[in-house]
Amino acid sequence: MSIAITHIQTRQSPATEGNLALAPRPAAPAAPERRSPVRAVPDGTEARGFVLYVGLGEDASDADGIELAELVGELKRLTARLSPSAQTHAAVALAPAGAGGRDVDVVRRALQDPSLRKAEAPVDEPALDVTIDLSRKRVAIGDDIAPLTYKEFELLQFIVLREGRTVERTEIIDALWPDADDAARPNERTIDVHVRRLRSKLGDWADVVRTVRGAGYRFDRHADVTVLAPHAASPDRF
Repeated sequence: MSIAITHIQTRQSPATEGNLALAPRPAAPAAPERRSPVRAVPDGTEARGFVLYVGLGEDASDADGIELAELVGELKRLTARLSPSAQTHAAVALAPAGAGGRDVDVVRRALQDPSLRKAEAPVDEPALDVTIDLSRKRVAIGDDIAPLTYKEFELLQFIVLREGRTVERTEIIDALWPDADDAARPNERTIDVHVRRLRSKLGDWADVVRTVRGAGYRFDRHADVTVLAPHAASPDRF
């Protein structure tokens, strides 16, 4: 009787070569850890997605150097890369020109965010407001005084006193640096830098000074911004 023997060559590590019976079995792959939800949802409901409100006015988009449509496209591409199954839809919020308040709050109201109904209910604590005191040359945000430099306040005052009118950059230069020679006279880009610094110190109220694209800057009356002007103040004197 002949016995056919088939040789199956296997690759063995030095530790187990010649003794397959003692070779350790490979460990079974660990079961993937199930991610817990971000938060519990009420019984009978399931999470189906989320809403991200993005506030980006003209002044902020100019400062950041990005168009709204470009930002929307980038966010949609990022979502598609991280979660190919996700579906996206972008809704652009439209508001009256010169609407006061934070951009993101304007967006939430324009898109009728239901959570604002509770947030806007009357409360005992007074709402935070802004007072631009031209007599004392200071800006109060609630109980805090914004740390503006003298030149930053001059810039804010010059624009505020021309409420409802777009102020050109060259007009600001001529008014705030009237005696500067060519070497010390700032250019229009320098004015943009001053405005950015001013806005950064105004925090959530940065849009008090708005950008008019291709023209200059503008102040429009806000319901929650009070301007205290000295009696019979001339708009061209500080």
